[in-house]
Amino acid sequence: MTTVTIYQNKNGTYKGFELNGHAGYAKSGADIVCAAISMLTTNTINSIETFTDDFFSYEENEESGYMKLMLDEDASDKSQLLISSMVLGLSQLEKSYRKYVRLKNKEV
Repeated sequence: MTTVTIYQNKNGTYKGFELNGHAGYAKSGADIVCAAISMLTTNTINSIETFTDDFFSYEENEESGYMKLMLDEDASDKSQLLISSMVLGLSQLEKSYRKYVRLKNKEV
């Protein structure tokens, strides 16, 4: 199962996200749930990098299924919208594949 933790402050502002684990829906190379999670999160990171001037930290370990992005304190509304869109996609994925992806929120 992939666990996606969404980091927000007490005001609901997105601060980042973290992924842990592989979905386990199918074997590597055929796992559509893992592919969907990867596409949503990678596209969000690429979009923040391309369409904003925001700074962020990023870590990844493909083998273990780990990824983490944390925005700097002064992240723009554009980054907020991009992460909000990612969360919407992940929420829809979680509804369809509850055994393979779990979305949770954490206040930071």
